[in-house]
Amino acid sequence: MTKGNPIRNSAKSLIVRDQHLLLIKKQDDQGIYYIFPGGGQEKGETLEEAVHRECLEEIDAKVNVYELAYVREYIGKNHEFSEVDGDVHQLEFYFHCEILETSINGQPTQPDVDQIGVEWLPIDRLTEYRIYPKAMVETVRNESSNQRIYLGDVN
Repeated sequence: MTKGNPIRNSAKSLIVRDQHLLLIKKQDDQGIYYIFPGGGQEKGETLEEAVHRECLEEIDAKVNVYELAYVREYIGKNHEFSEVDGDVHQLEFYFHCEILETSINGQPTQPDVDQIGVEWLPIDRLTEYRIYPKAMVETVRNESSNQRIYLGDVN
């Protein structure tokens, strides 16, 4: 780890139910966009514990955390938002998860910045939405045939 420029771990949830993907709905000056529930791993916390905490904070739901699905590397200087986060180097761990409750309360305790909701999007229409990371759209749509776990530094 380089002093002053650490690599950050991020634990993400991949929640699919009835051919729909659960994502966090956000808004910026370009409009509506979506991201996967999850966030930074805290010191002394396992990745699984981070997924549990982040899902409670962002989607107000308890989840079962299952196997690791994907690892994505994000090196900010290589991506479209490099002017904002060019120094960021993050490893994102995506875990298959299942919501324990039958519904989501919709009142996150610590929503993400710019978060305006939580939404189930139909998997067969994911290309119609602005979703980050973009590479996850095809990965999720083709999951049954996708054998790669490490996705690399993709946008």
